Amino acid sequence: MEKRVLGRGLSALIPEKTIEKTQDTEERQHGGVINIPIDKIKVNKFQPRKDFDKDTLKDLTSSIKEKGLIQPVLVRYKDNAYELIAGERRFRAAKMLDLKEIPAIVKNVSDLDSLELSIIENVQREDLNPIDQAKAYKRLLDEFNMTQENIAEAIGKDRATIANILRLLKLPQKIQEYVSRGTISMGHARAILGLSSDTDQSRLCTKVIKNDLSVRDTERYAKKIQSGTKKTISEKDPNLIDIEEALKEMLGTKVTISRSRKGGKIEIEFYSEQDLERLLTLLKTKS
Repeated sequence: MEKRVLGRGLSALIPEKTIEKTQDTEERQHGGVINIPIDKIKVNKFQPRKDFDKDTLKDLTSSIKEKGLIQPVLVRYKDNAYELIAGERRFRAAKMLDLKEIPAIVKNVSDLDSLELSIIENVQREDLNPIDQAKAYKRLLDEFNMTQENIAEAIGKDRATIANILRLLKLPQKIQEYVSRGTISMGHARAILGLSSDTDQSRLCTKVIKNDLSVRDTERYAKKIQSGTKKTISEKDPNLIDIEEALKEMLGTKVTISRSRKGGKIEIEFYSEQDLERLLTLLKTKS
């Protein structure tokens, strides 16, 4: 895939200085700031954020009421209407205040650019929860045929971080909801992911919430649960642990080695069809 430039963030598409013009068509061509009637704007189907915190939205509404809307939203002109790319919280707050118009920058971008920019804005502001991030990354994988490396480059994160966030979608739906609401942290979720069965994961999650366990305590309980069915990591052959770590470093994904009486097996995790193709290519080059 062609190298993308969106890793620079929103500044890649929003000019540092905008020139006010009088004609709407000129604004659409040059990307200046214009006031657009709110009823002419529709929400973006690619918006990665699914939940909008009512308290923070209320605070934003109060700020806009007092100081006005300082930062314009970013939109694109599509199907004789304006579609939001970034700034849905500002848009919602403006509607709550019954504003008739909202300042906006109009850009001509593709569906892929629109989704990437929506993700970038939320991630850079650090207010997109891990589950919404994971779902957004999965859409980039499934709908736009991107690889984890492509996503990492566009978002400005390393590939391992993208892979770890995507793993959250393997959790039972109820636990995903807890992560989404912030009831448990991503650290708790990663410890819970160390358990293989949904039942064990759900039980440990309940224990975390009920007893307000730290991430470290959650990791300890996860190891205790694992020890009921197989040897714990501390009991595993140190040579196998070293090999697992070496393979994990080489392949960029979780690798588990288990022994049996006559041999054993190596389990290599992958998180999408593209990730599987990446691993196959990597293994071929190593052979």
